[in-house]
Amino acid sequence: MSYGDDATVRKILTESGDTWAVVGLSGNTARAAYGVARVLQRAGKRIVPVHPKAEAVLGEPGYASLAEIPFPVDVVDVFVNSALAGPVADQAVAAGAKAVWFQLGVVDEEAAARVRAAGLDIVMDRCPAIELPRL
Repeated sequence: MSYGDDATVRKILTESGDTWAVVGLSGNTARAAYGVARVLQRAGKRIVPVHPKAEAVLGEPGYASLAEIPFPVDVVDVFVNSALAGPVADQAVAAGAKAVWFQLGVVDEEAAARVRAAGLDIVMDRCPAIELPRL
């Protein structure tokens, strides 16, 4: 099954809300997560770094897990190995997110099915930094 048709991509980027938890985002400027988070910020999104180190990134305080974020998150952007993506997706559902976005190369069909079954939108194996200019 495909997760992330163009209509879903557009909905998440324009209607799902502007608070994006970026799981796997650290202060390492060489990592893709850093560049994508910067693009999201420039597009008016509030990024929330989620990383075991819980470091501040791009001027935003970091959290060690989704459960530690003390305010609602609209979209959970997942920059972790596919083997770790399922638990993150389940945490996103538990945290009350509206949507989950699995980055390029992050694929977990079972996790995506659970997210959709919980009523959330999901995009898998795509990148918002690539999709935003297409809107």
